Amino acid sequence: MFGRDIGIDLGTANVLIFMRGKGIVVSEPSVVAVDESTNQVLAVGEEARQMIGRTPGSIVAIRPLKDGVIADYTYTELMLKHYMRKVLGRRPLFRPQVAVCVPSGVTSVEQRAVIEACMQAGAKKVVMISEPMAAAIGAGLDVAQASGHMVVDIGGGTVDVAVISLGEEVLAQSIRMGGDKFDEAIIRYVRREYNLIIGERTAEEIKTKLGCAFNPDESLTFEVRGRHSVTGLPVSLRLSQDKVYEALQEPVQAIVNVIRSVLEKTPPELAGDIVRNGMVLTGGGALMKGLPELIQLETRVPVAVPEDPITCVARGTGKVVEHIHRLPSAAFQFRVS
Repeated sequence: MFGRDIGIDLGTANVLIFMRGKGIVVSEPSVVAVDESTNQVLAVGEEARQMIGRTPGSIVAIRPLKDGVIADYTYTELMLKHYMRKVLGRRPLFRPQVAVCVPSGVTSVEQRAVIEACMQAGAKKVVMISEPMAAAIGAGLDVAQASGHMVVDIGGGTVDVAVISLGEEVLAQSIRMGGDKFDEAIIRYVRREYNLIIGERTAEEIKTKLGCAFNPDESLTFEVRGRHSVTGLPVSLRLSQDKVYEALQEPVQAIVNVIRSVLEKTPPELAGDIVRNGMVLTGGGALMKGLPELIQLETRVPVAVPEDPITCVARGTGKVVEHIHRLPSAAFQFRVS
C-alpha cells in the first residue's frame, strides 16, 4: 500500500528523490531549459545544466529554486512533475505520499508554496521536514535520544545549523549562503584580479577542483578559460589553490560565524553533549578541502563528515517516508522513533 511513497530533497543545486524499497532513484541538477518564444520546456536536469551559458537567445536555462526556496513556482512544479513521472510512470495507479525537505528558516508562505507544488505535481499527501533534521537522520544519528547533537548542512543555497535533542530542533539557524555563493565569490575574484569573465559552470568546476578553506596548496593549479573584460577576447590562465582559498574567505567565514552563533546560544547541558558527540557536517559543502578542519579549529568542537554527505538529507527523508502514513499532513517537525 505504501510502496510508492517518495522522499524529495528539493535542493537549490540538485533534486534527489528516494523511493521506498528502492533507495535514491533520482539525483539530478535543479535546472529547467525553456524556449521563451513558445514557453516550451526543452530539457530538465543534467541535460538542461549542460545548456547553462551556452544557449541561443530564445532558450534560457532556469534554476527555479534560489537560496533553498522556490523562486519560480511554475517551473518548480514542471520540474517536480517531470521527476515524479520519471520515478512513478506517466499514469501512476496511486498518487504517492511525499515527504519533502525545506530549510529551517522558511516562512509559512514558502512552506505553502512547496506543499502546493508537490500536490500539483501529483502528490496525495505532503509532510515536511527541516533539512538539518533529515540530514541528522540520514547521517545515522539517534535524534530521539535525550542528548544534544549538532548538524551543519551546507547545501547549494543555504547553510542550516541545528542543535537536536529528543527528536526536535532545540535551536536552529539558517543563512542563505551555500555552494552558489562560493561560485559567485570565485566569479567576482577572477574578474577583479585578472579581468577575466567566467560563467557559473566554470566557477563550479574551479570550486570542485581547487575549493579550499584551510591550508591551501599553491602548487595545485587548474586552467581557467573565459573572456577578457577589457579586450573582449577569449583568454586562459592557470589558477592556483591559494588564490581560490583567498576568493572563498568571505563565504567560509560566514559559515563559521553562524556555527559559532548557534553554539553561543546552546544551553550548557546540550553544549556539553555537543563537545562529547561532536558536530556532523553534511551537504555538498562538507566535501570542501579543509572546511571540517577549519570549523574544528575555530569552535574547538570535533567535526565528523559522514560517508556520502551529499545524500544525507535524501536518505533521512527516505527514513521519514517509512513512517509517512502515521504523520499529519504538512507536518513540519515531528519525532522520529
